[in-house]
Amino acid sequence: APTGPGKKITARLKRTLPVRGPQAPTLSELMRWYCLNTNTHGCRRIVVSRGRLRRLLWIVLTLSAVGLILWQCAELLMNYYSASVSVTVQFQKLPFPAVTICNINPYKYSAMKEYLAELDKETKKALETFYGFSEGKSKVRRSVDDWNSTGSDFFEQIPLLKVEDFSRTATELHSGQKRKIEGSVFHKDSSIVNSGDSNDIIGFQLCDANNSSECALYTFSSGVNAIQEWYKLHYMNIMAQIPLEIKEKLSYSAEDLLLTCYFDGLSCDKRHFTRFHHPLHGNCYTFNSGESGTILSTSTGGSEYGLHVVLYIDEADYNPFLVTSTGAKIMIHDQNEYPFIEDIGTEIETAAATSIGMHFTQSRKLSKPYSDCTETGADIPVENLYNKSYSLQICLHSCFQKAMVDSCGCAQYAQPLPAGAEYCNYKKNPNWMYCYYRLHEKFVKEQLGCQQICKDACSFKEWALTTSIAQWPSIVSEDWMLRVLSWDKGQKLNKKLNKTDLANLMVFYKDLNERFISENPANTLVILLSNFGGQLGLWMSCSVVCVIEIVEVFFIDSLSIVLRRQWQRAKKWWSGRQQGRAAQTSDVERQGHENPACIDEDLPTFTTALRLPLPQDSPLPRTPPPNYSTLRLDTAFTEQLPDTLELGQH
Repeated sequence: APTGPGKKITARLKRTLPVRGPQAPTLSELMRWYCLNTNTHGCRRIVVSRGRLRRLLWIVLTLSAVGLILWQCAELLMNYYSASVSVTVQFQKLPFPAVTICNINPYKYSAMKEYLAELDKETKKALETFYGFSEGKSKVRRSVDDWNSTGSDFFEQIPLLKVEDFSRTATELHSGQKRKIEGSVFHKDSSIVNSGDSNDIIGFQLCDANNSSECALYTFSSGVNAIQEWYKLHYMNIMAQIPLEIKEKLSYSAEDLLLTCYFDGLSCDKRHFTRFHHPLHGNCYTFNSGESGTILSTSTGGSEYGLHVVLYIDEADYNPFLVTSTGAKIMIHDQNEYPFIEDIGTEIETAAATSIGMHFTQSRKLSKPYSDCTETGADIPVENLYNKSYSLQICLHSCFQKAMVDSCGCAQYAQPLPAGAEYCNYKKNPNWMYCYYRLHEKFVKEQLGCQQICKDACSFKEWALTTSIAQWPSIVSEDWMLRVLSWDKGQKLNKKLNKTDLANLMVFYKDLNERFISENPANTLVILLSNFGGQLGLWMSCSVVCVIEIVEVFFIDSLSIVLRRQWQRAKKWWSGRQQGRAAQTSDVERQGHENPACIDEDLPTFTTALRLPLPQDSPLPRTPPPNYSTLRLDTAFTEQLPDTLELGQH
């Protein structure tokens, strides 16, 4: 509290005189001071205008201008994070892409019969039981190894079923007995309209090995699809147990697949191809893979200056249950990109010449905050299992394989192995089929989180393909061409070539125009600030200093006033509490009669006394009588003086 008369008078003047400016005691006074002193003319007109109509008009105009500023600034901020696309076309010598070629049939059926003997037997039995198809007694040999030592038992556990009606009963293929269908039913061909009755529905049932009551029935409208899916399921079981070295020998070699090869008008051979083993397509061969450190390029467009190969398909050695089409699959990709033949491969017909013209396009997107792409995939919490540059497909397949290992305890056969894992097979993992189908169902429904984790790559290369097909060889040239090709094949072929065993492939650049598509920021920071200034000047005749003033007044000063008032209330409450305690403990005898209305800390004056309110519960104030005890004089002399004695006697 202020002490001394001067400080008390100063404090009283501060409380009495009006305070204006940023130190105004109330928000209304602060806003009035701001409107009178700001550079924004609309706010000043609200205060100085005479008449309610004119003042209301200026309020509406000012608020409208503020709304337009906020709207336009929001649009500017949104456009700041947008990108414009620019396309650049240039003519130059282009690097030739990698071309991966696979036979649709992954392994020679003649070499695989001993491993697939039990499976083929069960498949033929299904055809005979369900459709009355029979080709006589099977002459296939049984395996000499233990690949199928438990095959029959496993086929009994997961047989093909024929759903007879909607009462959830089915007939087993292996025993012919009827069984009750438990668990959920998943129709794999839901997009196909089944024109027949329920007797046409074929499928198989998968159950949890640890809980036989947990089952799922997978049905198909087409018997072809049902048998193929069931066959592939057991086929992967068998192939997962065969070592890689043996599978490479069972598939096609480069000499088997390639008959002739030309590139850029010059002859090429198997040395220009790199072999890699694909789980579903066997041995595949990549032309211009770049593994040797050299990437071929072409300086002229047209079919004569591209890749020209003749492929030997050998249709007679196809697996009749695994594949139903004949030909080859190819994929054109970058040297650092993994070829997903099974997903985006292009099929090549036999007895035809297939010409594929290419247009090369290189694209680059802006990363955050403009888009949600990734530069290298290092920020994606998924391990890359393919040892190639990042792509969205690599991320999705790797994510699913990791979830497969974590949930099922083994890896799915069609994808690379994670470290420390092994492929699923029914000997070591009897529950993997049920687990795989359940997990794949979650993956398709985007319940595993892979689609949320994986992102597009910011930069990628793309070859737009234009495919044309012509009959090959022609009728007039068929005889001599097949004879020459058979002679070129030499002693490796013991039979005359058939045109259905051959496929002619040409891959070339239609032109050498490289298209580069890139994203550029639509606005820079300088342009953004300039647009902000233009909007503020247009609608409010305001500048950056005005914006700083608005921030100071509406945020800093307003908050200061609110906090100051709260502090004064708390201080007043605390002072009143302290005075109440002091009044209870004071000595009542040494106090005179006080006027209860005089509670000011300063000495009362005549003017202030007139302004004091009368107490509500007390009588009218009167002048207090003197306290005579305070007028008593205590002498400091112990003896009375003589002259005072004389006065006392008189």
